[in-house]
Amino acid sequence: MGSVVREQGEAMMVVRLRRGVVGETRRVCHLVPVPDVSETPTEITALCGERILPGQAELLSGFRGMPCETCLALSARTLSPGLVHAS
Repeated sequence: MGSVVREQGEAMMVVRLRRGVVGETRRVCHLVPVPDVSETPTEITALCGERILPGQAELLSGFRGMPCETCLALSARTLSPGLVHAS
């Protein structure tokens, strides 16, 4: 899996794979760029490269449970030097 290159300031979604799609240890919160389309995409790709098909994930209002460490690390690379986002 390759990671997704994103632009600074791009809107992001937090998604988690649904129960039964993967085992509990793989149900982490992924960061996914918001698709720039008017129809449902055939798949979305998290920053870490995880490909997610429609119906496989739930959209979250924030991190719930364990975050995907790779998604977090890749998202931090686009912060301006000295700038840290607070939630």
